[in-house]
Amino acid sequence: MASLLKASSNVFRSEKLPFLSRSKTRQGVVPKKVTFRSVPVALSLSTSTGTVEHDPISNSPDIAIPIMVNGCTGKMGKSVIQAADSAGLHVVPVSFDAEKNSGQTVELCGKKILVHGPSDRERILASVFQEHPNLIVVDYTVPAAVNDNAELYGKVGVPFVMGTTGGDRDQLYKTVEESKVYAVISPQMGKQVVAFLAAMEIMAEQFPGAFSGYSLQVMESHQAGKLDTSGTAKAIISCFQKLGVSFDMDQIEMIRDPKQQVDMVGVPEEHLSGHAFHLYHLTSPDQTVSFEFQHNVCGRSIYAEGTVDAVLFLTKKVKLKADKRIYNMIDVLREGNMR
Repeated sequence: MASLLKASSNVFRSEKLPFLSRSKTRQGVVPKKVTFRSVPVALSLSTSTGTVEHDPISNSPDIAIPIMVNGCTGKMGKSVIQAADSAGLHVVPVSFDAEKNSGQTVELCGKKILVHGPSDRERILASVFQEHPNLIVVDYTVPAAVNDNAELYGKVGVPFVMGTTGGDRDQLYKTVEESKVYAVISPQMGKQVVAFLAAMEIMAEQFPGAFSGYSLQVMESHQAGKLDTSGTAKAIISCFQKLGVSFDMDQIEMIRDPKQQVDMVGVPEEHLSGHAFHLYHLTSPDQTVSFEFQHNVCGRSIYAEGTVDAVLFLTKKVKLKADKRIYNMIDVLREGNMR
């Protein structure tokens, strides 16, 4: 799996050179409307993720790790279950979800997973945790449930991987700190995208103000069901802000209309229900220099595989009784190959 990173730089002197747009070539330096490019300008590593199979390591004591996937009725939850099963982890047949889904049975990978609503969650989770003391909870629910779910995990004392975006993130971290449970919290579980974000953070730390005066345009396209603004986009923008770019988060252009996604963004129709296309376009004050960064993901397996790695990483930290309790995907990356 690879993420798409494209950086293009055009430096013009006295003469005008053609600016390559997605549809046609025209004279000019910087377009009034920046669009996603289907043709690479400088460096492009395109991404389309399908199901990735891993050889189960049945002889490893770590591979029998029990995980509880909350939000298993959703597409991301189902993808995690498939990746976990492929990796040889034990998916317990219990999941929490919205009240409307309570009582449903999700059949996946030869397992029948019973879905419970919000009521009596503490008793049920405590019972599962008692039966599986090495349990790791994976959360792919909805933004509105993030904080309540974190409080529940903290109260019961079960380690968890939070892949759900949104909610009050400051309160989320405070809850985990006070409960002293182990957790991996990350709005982005795709390891390659996280590596790009880490590189951006290093650049922002070492070269503050390098892009002072530059203007920034940001577009992010996700499936229509994603209600909140991309957490990854916000993280990348915070790096640009440290680099001297003035940009407000409400300036992000969120694209959720399927027609726009196909016609303007270039999302393949078969991936309208699951994709993440991001474009960041920087322009110098005199409009003679532009930089562009783009990462496109089709499908969900990149996130599911990263989530499984986060589970393995967190299990190791719990067993070692590590002093640090809260981690992110950069910590997982630094640990190296978990499988």
